[in-house]
Amino acid sequence: MLGAGLEGIKNKMELAAPIEEDIYEMNASEREALGIKELPDSLYSAILEVEKSKLVKDVLGDHIFKKFIENKKIEWDRFRIHVSQYEIDEYLPVL
Repeated sequence: MLGAGLEGIKNKMELAAPIEEDIYEMNASEREALGIKELPDSLYSAILEVEKSKLVKDVLGDHIFKKFIENKKIEWDRFRIHVSQYEIDEYLPVL
């Protein structure tokens, strides 16, 4: 976050205007009209976005960036194959 802030200062980027309304009460078109973008909806989607980020790579350095992405992919894979208690309770009786 510090790296992103410094990059914004260096490039004289303007901050977006604050939004006082509850954005979770807005529908997608209302958020879009205000320029509110959606965040990734899963860890895997977030990993794919971070992999494209030159800023994150520059801030972390090549070695740490690669290890960070590698570790997040391992974390995603472990999460993806985990069977939760909810799934056992919900779906096992169907069998």
